[in-house]
Amino acid sequence: METFTKQTVQITLRVNGENHSVEVEPRMLLADVLRHEIGLTGTHVGCEQGVCGACTILVDGAPERSCLMFAVQAEGREITTIEGVTPDEGMSELQASFQKHHGLQCGFCTPGMILTSEALLARNPNPSEAEIREALSGNLCRCTGYQFIVDSVQDAAAAKAVNHTNADGGSDKEGA
Repeated sequence: METFTKQTVQITLRVNGENHSVEVEPRMLLADVLRHEIGLTGTHVGCEQGVCGACTILVDGAPERSCLMFAVQAEGREITTIEGVTPDEGMSELQASFQKHHGLQCGFCTPGMILTSEALLARNPNPSEAEIREALSGNLCRCTGYQFIVDSVQDAAAAKAVNHTNADGGSDKEGA
């Protein structure tokens, strides 16, 4: 009778600015490694088929489904999870906007929505409603009906524009 041993490989993942050395089977999905090996449980796994977007993370700044990517494929790339966009002192501007506009209800889809929105705002600081809806089209939410999520992203974009103007020495409408 043959016995089989699991083949594992040692990889280093750069997650939220920190290196993590982990031993994984080559078939392990990045979502599972993030959650079970590194302990970052903010990445949610919903459909496990790349359809719902709950497991969305940023890989080199672009939204990716971590349930469709093997962990070994992420070696040498910059990975950002929801924990990586959450400041130590509370919430990011976008997270606060989601709270303010009720852009979350059960919260299961929220990490994927936030990370997809962060990527959108990084490449397009002033997106239209249609551009927001297009960017979020791969993220499912069964609770909110999306309008509150769109409102949240629009508000965060406006707040970032005001903060950028103020940082450049300009003034916002309230301070003018």
